[in-house]
Amino acid sequence: MLAHRTQMGAPLSRPPGLSLLLALITGLAGGLCQAAAVPITHGVASGEIRPTSVLIWARAADAALLQVQVLGPGGDPQRAAAAAEAARDYTARVQIRGLRPDTAYRYLVWADTELLDTPPAAARQGSFHTPPPPSRPAAVRFAWGGDLGGQNICRDAELGYPIVQAIRETKPDFFLALGDMIYADHPCRAEGALGNAQIASGLAPARRRSDYWAHWKYQRADGGLQQLLAETPYLATWDDHEVRNNFGPLHDLAPGTDTGLLPAGLRAFLDYHPIAESARTPLRIYRSLRWGAHLELFVLDTRQYRDANSAPDHRTRPKTLLGREQLSWLKTRVAASDATWKVIASSVPLTVPTSSRDAGRDGWANGGDDTGFETELIDLLAHLREAGVRNLLFLSGDVHFATVLRLAPFADTPNFRLYEYVSGPLHAGAYPRDLLDHSLRPERLFLHDPGAGEPPADVADALRWFNFGELAIAADGVLHSRLRDATGRLLYEGAHRPR
Repeated sequence: MLAHRTQMGAPLSRPPGLSLLLALITGLAGGLCQAAAVPITHGVASGEIRPTSVLIWARAADAALLQVQVLGPGGDPQRAAAAAEAARDYTARVQIRGLRPDTAYRYLVWADTELLDTPPAAARQGSFHTPPPPSRPAAVRFAWGGDLGGQNICRDAELGYPIVQAIRETKPDFFLALGDMIYADHPCRAEGALGNAQIASGLAPARRRSDYWAHWKYQRADGGLQQLLAETPYLATWDDHEVRNNFGPLHDLAPGTDTGLLPAGLRAFLDYHPIAESARTPLRIYRSLRWGAHLELFVLDTRQYRDANSAPDHRTRPKTLLGREQLSWLKTRVAASDATWKVIASSVPLTVPTSSRDAGRDGWANGGDDTGFETELIDLLAHLREAGVRNLLFLSGDVHFATVLRLAPFADTPNFRLYEYVSGPLHAGAYPRDLLDHSLRPERLFLHDPGAGEPPADVADALRWFNFGELAIAADGVLHSRLRDATGRLLYEGAHRPR
């Protein structure tokens, strides 16, 4: 047993909740306990990756101390621990600091009722590479996508989620999930919508936090996804199906009830992700990631702060999708960024109208009617134009097809251009939709969807429609954007030189 283990010369401090846990495991609730290994049940993941720190996530089978050891080139291993407790479904996140920039690390994760001197043989393994400092013009590559396991197109009984292997083969520095990584309002049955045998979830639409946990556990039980998250840092936001279709804080009621679902869905999302929570900004998902001199990635929360979808969007009284604080943060941070490329990740698209006028548009685009959140978007882009922002690119999902658009939103400023890349689904229903909102003056460069009347016949056929995105920035700042299908086949490639 380890009584006092130092990390970078400081004592290993007791994490929040540890005193209660130690009371339980030392028998104050009845009877003395011996140290005992507790299995890690749903893989491991790293996130919140910075040049000198990382956050490690895992889930234990029962109450325990989740323990992490990080090993790099030379020096003593870094160690830290956190309590895995029932209140968070036995998930925990462990912060490791004092790392070196631009360095490859591997880590071990295990759970036990006592702190251990040596990792057990059964410890789960993972790896990550810390980003270089912002001053260094280093190359970076990341993969991105969303929409996993929806419309009863779920984990295939033999193949699982095949696209995960294709993502792994691109060897990304990190993976960005743009939402709908569970479908908490959709069933996964033994026979899939494509006629294949599936791993049934046995889950009803989620209502409580524990229901959402069950949906996350179903997804994280996939072996391929566990491999990806173990070897690739994970950066995620949410979209509607992490709670229910087209939800927002003003329209999140469980059908036939007066119970709002957003709080339970959000808490469960945070429980199952390596996201750092701050007492100053509780429940905050939006954040940014800097990777060397060439990339700053801004990840938005398009759900938690929005006005009602059905509310009208007037020029004099614009609706908000982001909320005042997030919008102010985004304007300030993007305008101030000295990264070569400013990439904004939005779970909902800029130019593809979603939902309907009667129900209220669910994304930025209004489709020519008076809903949507277009006024706020145009205000944001006007601010960035006035700030002289260049090399701006948006990533979006939600609509279950892939497209690439070049946007010139202001007729009087034709040189202010940006791109929108839309990808998905990773593994869900694939739909044709060629309607665009023309407010941002889009030019379509690429479209990949099954077309009207051409639904996939089976899983093998669907693999050509399932897709993900890849961005690679070379050390000289040239950005290569790619879209690939679930077999890894290249669908589209574009090269963008910084201006």
